[in-house]
Amino acid sequence: MKTDPPHILCINPWIHDFAAFDFWAKPLGLLSIAAILREKGLKVSFIDCLNRFHPEEPGRVKELWDGRGPFRKTGINLPEGLENTGRKFSRYGIKPRWFINDLKKIKTPDLVFVTSLMTYWATGVKETIKMVKSIYPGVPVILGGIYASLCFEHAKKDTQADLVVKGPGEHQLKKIIKDFTGFELDERGLSCLPGSQEDLDALPFPALDLQEKIAYAPVLTSRGCPFSCEYCASSYLEPTLRRRSPENVFKEIEHWHQNYHVKNFAFYDDALLVNAEKYAFVLFEKIIASKTDAWFHTPNALHIRAVSQQAADLMFRAGFKTIRLGLETCDFSTGRSHDVKVGENEFFKAVKNLKAAGFKKKQIGAYLLCGLPGQNLDEVESSMYFVRKAGVMPVLAYYTPIPHTKMWESAVKHSKFNLLEHPVFTNNTLFPCIGSKVDLKRISQLKNLKI
Repeated sequence: MKTDPPHILCINPWIHDFAAFDFWAKPLGLLSIAAILREKGLKVSFIDCLNRFHPEEPGRVKELWDGRGPFRKTGINLPEGLENTGRKFSRYGIKPRWFINDLKKIKTPDLVFVTSLMTYWATGVKETIKMVKSIYPGVPVILGGIYASLCFEHAKKDTQADLVVKGPGEHQLKKIIKDFTGFELDERGLSCLPGSQEDLDALPFPALDLQEKIAYAPVLTSRGCPFSCEYCASSYLEPTLRRRSPENVFKEIEHWHQNYHVKNFAFYDDALLVNAEKYAFVLFEKIIASKTDAWFHTPNALHIRAVSQQAADLMFRAGFKTIRLGLETCDFSTGRSHDVKVGENEFFKAVKNLKAAGFKKKQIGAYLLCGLPGQNLDEVESSMYFVRKAGVMPVLAYYTPIPHTKMWESAVKHSKFNLLEHPVFTNNTLFPCIGSKVDLKRISQLKNLKI
């Protein structure tokens, strides 16, 4: 049995896509794993292929007031099967030469962990692992994350990963480290089994400090979601809703704000305001009482029914700047073809509460789904007018077909691509379930619709 703690290299891979932008997107799962390993005494290194602040980056890096910003991009060949789309495809992130140099600077690790986010970024994961293997030919590579979990068989077949991990990784760490390095990991704090109600407060804060710069901090107050939307895989990836205490979340916000001067925080939660009196309200009140000078954002959308006057007032006073509501459509009929999570009056009431609290129109956006299988685009356009009439911004959310969701079979049936062949065909900007050129043209018009 190996007694010296092994060296683990964690890598956030490149994005291959038609367009990409840093909308508060960080590999929170990988950085959480890194924090656990570091706490257990292992040496942990981190390379972010999406590092906007890489030391080799010439000139001033563009950074918006809220920490977001554009990734560096380099044109690459279109994936097989998309050559005739007439679109430009790019690698987003650092230059390959910079990545190679970064790999060579690090003492050869005992094990490499690579994460994965969007399923249709699979080719970026493949390229990243291929390059890692070329520099460290004898070092095992472990692939985890969303793509690895949702497209498990494809990831095993298409990447050079020595092991593909499905689902949350904490409870699998002990076995992985032992199998590949011979090191026996202390298993305290590693019992984060999917569906179990273990104490999430016992986990260390994600190792955001391994980054070149912390432009913003993602915060996850819970895991899982109580809803089972037809288009979303959240309940497959995390079957049970589990919560951190408001005290623990506040400590994390305070930690990044006071010790690393982080100003912007993005809540990754799917259910931030669920059971708010016991969780979110307590957190917001702590933030207000502490007079923390920080800004908060909700890119994953808030559940509209939960936006009470009290919720709106507390969010405004706590420093929330970006509010997104999960509306999906203005078809509120019980006979509609998709989930009914909110009524018309509930939406208007939520908007009224937010405005009464002090939020401005430009701060509030309502997500509307576009590109669903068999969707009538008249519904999308009328929803946009409805949202604008309510005095907030319509934000089109283009549908991505995702395996293991209720809508997946319908997407496969309606798609102009063979979605089962490769995840790249599920890219939402391809509108894979829109076959008509007339509808594609209309979506383009909807993007630019001045309402």
